Order: sequence, then structure tokens, then C-alpha cells
Amino acid sequence: MSVAPKREDYDVVVIGAGPAGLAAAATSAEAGLSTLLLDENIGPGGQVFRAISSTPVTDRNRLGADYWVGADLVQSLRASSAEVIHRATVWSLDRNLDIAVSIGGASAFVKAKRVILATGALERPFPIPGWTLPGVMTAGAAQTMLKSSALVPDGRTVIAGQGPLLWLLAAQILRLGGRIDRILDTTERGNYFAALPHALAFLTSPYFTKGLSMMREVKAKVQVVSGVTELSASGEGQLASVSYVAGGRRESIPADLLLLHQGVVPNVNLAMSADIKHQWDDLQLCWSPVLDANGNSSVAGIAIAGDGAGIGGANAAVVRGRIAARAAVETLAPAAAAKLPAMATLRSELAKAERGRVFLDTLFRPSQQFRIPTGDTIVCRCEEVTAKDVLESVAIGATGPNQLKAYRRTGMGPCQGRLCGLTVTELMAQARGKNPQEIGYYRLRAPVKPITLAELAAVPKTEDDVKAVVRG
Repeated sequence: MSVAPKREDYDVVVIGAGPAGLAAAATSAEAGLSTLLLDENIGPGGQVFRAISSTPVTDRNRLGADYWVGADLVQSLRASSAEVIHRATVWSLDRNLDIAVSIGGASAFVKAKRVILATGALERPFPIPGWTLPGVMTAGAAQTMLKSSALVPDGRTVIAGQGPLLWLLAAQILRLGGRIDRILDTTERGNYFAALPHALAFLTSPYFTKGLSMMREVKAKVQVVSGVTELSASGEGQLASVSYVAGGRRESIPADLLLLHQGVVPNVNLAMSADIKHQWDDLQLCWSPVLDANGNSSVAGIAIAGDGAGIGGANAAVVRGRIAARAAVETLAPAAAAKLPAMATLRSELAKAERGRVFLDTLFRPSQQFRIPTGDTIVCRCEEVTAKDVLESVAIGATGPNQLKAYRRTGMGPCQGRLCGLTVTELMAQARGKNPQEIGYYRLRAPVKPITLAELAAVPKTEDDVKAVVRG
């Protein structure tokens, strides 16, 4: 693996080494294009295949067969000519396809003829009372520790929320000997009826038998409470209990660890900073980039693949990565495209991988009360801004997320809006009687990830740069 880019320009630069990025980089390199893969993690895999090359969990049954698909992707990448740099944080991408990346505390700059963004997904914010207490984590964070270090809960543990990842994590924790005291399922009862028209596609998809088996495995060992309509965490400086309402009845249970999850959403910050057009997805309740069939965005030369293009799961992400890479090859080296699977074949594979997705999106569409908080519930964790603060700002003139920055500094902390952006958009839309598309999202600019002033100061400067700030 490289520690710095070997050259200043590449045919294809892929950003993100999850399922889509691994597949895209290997495909591009196989066709003979100079390819650079940049990823900010210590090793390849993204979240889905995290620590695939280093996990201490060697019994393949513990993490499930789907996880180990990542090992084949990594092997294909390493067998290719693609240049790979880990611990590389991309903090700027512009319309000219100039990329700024932080590696080991220093910035490097590369130019691409084509960029494939494979930045994956983030967990959807789950703003409930007490969600900032120590002892409250996301399911994804718990899964990271499980895959990377084989760490599982041994104290009183509650998992709350909904979605495939929740059940997968629960199964993995139990297989590794971890403790789960209760699962609080927040799936709305009405969602089951809404999802029925899409049930046939789901029943014939790869998701059905795997999901059913996993849920049965978990329910045989853990008490599952369905129809949860209210949820809160409490404690003095540390999580002590979880309170919930189900079936009109409130119960409070002691807990040392609460794991929250209500699905994932595209990680759009880098794409938005490059001025790529996005639109509000009313089914998945998030922002998604506007793309053509090959994953090409509204900015020439930039494609988006994987869950960053819209949530579709790991299998779909792999195929989307190959489609985006093949499209790049067709543009830059048409003759080399003959080495790759036909686009029609890839589109057929994608349709198969996405079958049943609408059913899942409809069934696990999160409830309003778990997306749009009220009162003193924290919305922006970085700046400790509450739902009440946001509503008060709207009342005195804040019209959207960018105006709210001036009133409350929301989205201006270290996470740069990743943990509050969707909540702020929906909360302000509700307060102003508008839809999220009309309210909009934070205006994102470089650097899209925190870097030090020293690193910025060390950025190479041209003579024009110096003249712009120095007299004489």
C-alpha cells in the first residue's frame, strides 16, 4: 500500500474502499486505466466489510457468509494495478476534478480524468431524549468494535430501532457470546400494510430467507418488544435506564448500554461540496444525488456508486461500482471495455441485487417521532442545540439550515452536519409547513473533514496565491 500518491494525475480516482469502491477500483485497473483508491480507514472494506483483512473473528459463521464476500473483493483489488492509500482523508473535491487529501498530517493534491465517489452511508440520526449520554451508541459503532476487535457487550444491553442492520448486529453479538437483554422494535404497525404491495418482489429476493432466519435466531434468545412508539434514555452523567412505550404501556428497564439504529442514509457531504445536484427522497427520507443509469452525476466526470448513490445494500453497491467503472473505461479507453462484463449483464445483476429493496424501505421507514424531536431533546450534538432552540430560531426568521448556522451554529461543529443535517431539515420543514426539498440542506464547502491550520498553512502556494495576500 502507498503512503502518498505516486503521481499528480490519474485516469480514475475512487474515493472510499467499501463494496462499491473496491469493485470500481479493481474494474478500472483491470482495464488498464491508472487508478488511485483513497480511503480514510486503516484497511479496506468500509463499514460492511470493516476489518475484513484483520478481524480477529476467524470463525466465518460468527459474522455470516455475506461479510466474507469482502475478502474476495479485496483480493481482486490487490491483484490489480490499482494504487491504494489508506488513512487518507479527502477534504476537497471540485468541479475541475481536483482532489485534496490529507495523509499523515500533510496534504497532497491529485487530478483525475474521472472520479468515482464511493463514500457509502451514515447511520440516520436517532434524536431521542438522552441520546448524548455516555453508554448510548449507534448500532454501527458497536458493529465496528465487534468486527475490528471482537468486542461485544457484557453488561445490561438494549438494542432499539429497526432495519436489517439491527437484526444482523444482534445475531453477531449473540454468536460471539455477547449479552442482549431486550430489543425494542420501533417499526410502525402501519408500515406492514404499506409494504404489502411490494411483498412478492421481496419474497423472491436474496433478503427474504436470510432475514427470516436471522430474526428467528435472535428471537429465540432475546425478548423482543414490538410496536414501540416512545423511547428515551436517562441517567446522571451515564446511561442508567431506558424508558419506552409499547401497546400504550410505559416501562423502564435498567441498562448499561443502549444501541440505537433506524437505518442508514447516503453520506452526501463530499458530493454536495462538489456542487452535485441532490434531491429529497421521500421514501428513504434523505438526500440522494441525481444520477443517470451509469451513476454519472450532474458534474461532468464525477460518478457516484454504492450507498452514497441511494441505499441499496452491499450486493447492489458492488455492481454499481462496476457499472460506474465500466462507464469510465468506455469514455477514456473504449477498446479496453471489451475486457469487462457487458453493461447489459451488469444492469441485470443490479436489478437482481435491488429486488425487494422497496419493500424494506417501506417497512422500515422510520416514524416521525424518532426523526423529528421536540422540546429539550438535543438536535446538534456538537453545539448542544435543542429542538426548542431550532423552533425558536424559525419563529424569529431562520428560513433554512444555512440561516440557522448564524442563529445557533448548527452543523458547524466537528461532524459538519453529519449527525444533525437531516433532523434540522425535517424539523424546519415541519415548522414552516414546507417540504424538505424547499427547505434544503447545509451549504457545504471545503474542507469537508476537519484538518489542522498547520496543514492548511503547509499547502503548496503559487506566486499568484502569495500576491493575493501579500502587498508588493
